[in-house]
Amino acid sequence: MLNELRVDELLAAIGERTPAPASGAATALTAALAAALAELSARFAGNDADAERAHELAGELVRLGDDDDAAYTAFMADRNEETRAEIVRIPEEMARRADEVVELAERAARKLSRAVGGDARASAELAHAAAAVARGLAELNRAGS
Repeated sequence: MLNELRVDELLAAIGERTPAPASGAATALTAALAAALAELSARFAGNDADAERAHELAGELVRLGDDDDAAYTAFMADRNEETRAEIVRIPEEMARRADEVVELAERAARKLSRAVGGDARASAELAHAAAAVARGLAELNRAGS
């Protein structure tokens, strides 16, 4: 769903008074944007393997955003241990992937000039923030919603 919406449609969907999409989707997309910047940075740094991994991570993060939406909807329909486990697992997966984006971005930043390294630094900051938010969501969901 997330990759099928225009940006204005996505923003409207997140802003609606509905349980999902919400923080999970926004967090996943923030991390995916960070991954795209890490890909760009790795390409400028001449690291094709990191660029490819960053590209893969962006796609994985978008899918996790969709998974989060579906998991939270399922949890709201049937609050049980299985559905709760999913609304914990998915943000934890987002955090792990966002952490990997930070590593890729920082590796690229070390190889880039200060002028070109701005995208790598932005990537690392966005991914770091997304990882922290995702961990907070997992903890909130673990504690009970």
